[in-house]
Amino acid sequence: MYSISKAQGVKALWKGMGSTFIVHGITLGAEGIISELTPLPRELPHSWSWKHLAGHLLLRGWVCLLPGFLTWSYLCPQSEIVRDESSSGLLDCIREGLTRLLGVGAPHSRRLLPLSCLLLPAALHAILRYAISTSVQQVALWAHQRGKKRHSDPSNPLDAHFPELAARWAGSLVADVVLFPLETVLHRLSIQGTRTIVDATDGVVAAGNGGSPLVLPVNTQYDGFYDCLHSIRRKEGGAGFYRGFGVLLMQYTVHGALLAAARTLLRVLLLDAKVA
Repeated sequence: MYSISKAQGVKALWKGMGSTFIVHGITLGAEGIISELTPLPRELPHSWSWKHLAGHLLLRGWVCLLPGFLTWSYLCPQSEIVRDESSSGLLDCIREGLTRLLGVGAPHSRRLLPLSCLLLPAALHAILRYAISTSVQQVALWAHQRGKKRHSDPSNPLDAHFPELAARWAGSLVADVVLFPLETVLHRLSIQGTRTIVDATDGVVAAGNGGSPLVLPVNTQYDGFYDCLHSIRRKEGGAGFYRGFGVLLMQYTVHGALLAAARTLLRVLLLDAKVA
């Protein structure tokens, strides 16, 4: 983070943020449209069956917007130094995603994997993440319901909303930690062949170029999901699946600190209102 912000400015840490919002927005919209046009339930009913559960998980694991996800995944690590400002825009993820889906106009190499090799891993990751996060969230809410005081006030925002927010935070944290190796493999496969140029964050500078920061091309040669899995384990060991894991922990630490600060602030405001 220090190396990138020093070379390109602090705003470089937010590169790809616009594409992230676009992909998530399209995801929510497509999910709603699919649930309306198909019998796949968007939410599980109280008296659900295994058929309802299978349809619900199938909807959550839809992969029709996989090209948009793949494009977003390489726009985020792409170095700002080599990015062409004239051809970059907020809708790059849609344009690049369509060119990859249709196979036209995309300046990609032969190492670019076909989408058919990435559909199953992407769907598996989406389904497992949703299942794990939802299960942990329900367990956390159940534990809170059993351990809470009998005289809790449902109208109190602290009792009505923050337990659910904390449960969602815990569910997302557990899911991302458990599935981090799978996400690592998926991101490497999605970036391969896209001619992504990343920043050298180990402090190396380019020789004979005025000490400018060095950028490195992503030159992987994986044949598919299992080849990537075995290559990481053979060449980098188990730790190779957790590269960047510290950033994930820092992200959830900040998120948890913000939730705790908001809860403390709301409690103080409620006490002041009662005193007044």
